[in-house]
Amino acid sequence: MTTLPTLIDSPSAGPVPADQAGPVRRVLSLVERNFMIYRRSLTPVVFGLVEPVLYLLTIGYGVGSLVGSVPGVDTRYAAYVAPAILATTAMNTAVSHTIFGVFTRVKKDHTYEAIVPTPLSVTDIAYAEVTSAVINALITSVGFLAALAALGLVVSPGVLLAVPASVLVGVAFGAAGLAATTYLRDFADLQLVQLVMLPMFLFATTFYPLTVYPRPLQPFIEVLPLYQSIELIREPALGRFPATVPVAAGYLIVFSWLALRIAIRRMGPMLAR
Repeated sequence: MTTLPTLIDSPSAGPVPADQAGPVRRVLSLVERNFMIYRRSLTPVVFGLVEPVLYLLTIGYGVGSLVGSVPGVDTRYAAYVAPAILATTAMNTAVSHTIFGVFTRVKKDHTYEAIVPTPLSVTDIAYAEVTSAVINALITSVGFLAALAALGLVVSPGVLLAVPASVLVGVAFGAAGLAATTYLRDFADLQLVQLVMLPMFLFATTFYPLTVYPRPLQPFIEVLPLYQSIELIREPALGRFPATVPVAAGYLIVFSWLALRIAIRRMGPMLAR
């Protein structure tokens, strides 16, 4: 069982007792622990990149050869779906960390049994896990962005805004995943996560515009966090900056705050079980 050190190294002042370290340093100590584990295998990172690239090649180019240009957007189909797949990449990476990763550490590895007795609080643990999820989401998003550039799917310099946008998407879904994890009872419940994620992936305008839906259904699509994430990334990537972009950013900020509050409130009893 891995335990956190009781001392946190300080480059300027030497080791500092963990109970005297500030909250940022306590959080970073757990983030460092997570990435010490991750560096043993590049498989999660590689898989996180391979899956979205396959979606892009099979749907973006395969279906795109039948669709041509997207009506009302005046861009080829592959370039239209690419930013949406980038948003889903950030989402899936963050959720994978804070649901599958955290739940495994709770139920199988019992990692937190060694962490809870240390000076790290439940809030520190929550922030550290979300931070780790965001870093993972950022790595896969930048990798996928590089793939878009290599495939010639960069339409506008605004696509560079996908980097900070993927951070916000990672925070939102990392926090949401952490909150959802507190409701899971056993590994069979992980199937319920896919029951939510897959329909959202399919219906949140990943592969087609919102206008394909009947008008009465459109408000239900617009409240999906993935839809707002796609809006935040897709519009600047296509060189457009409508009012929906700051609205999407505000939505994700509020969503992140609410999800993180729920996660912190419920993690105490979960870790005590």
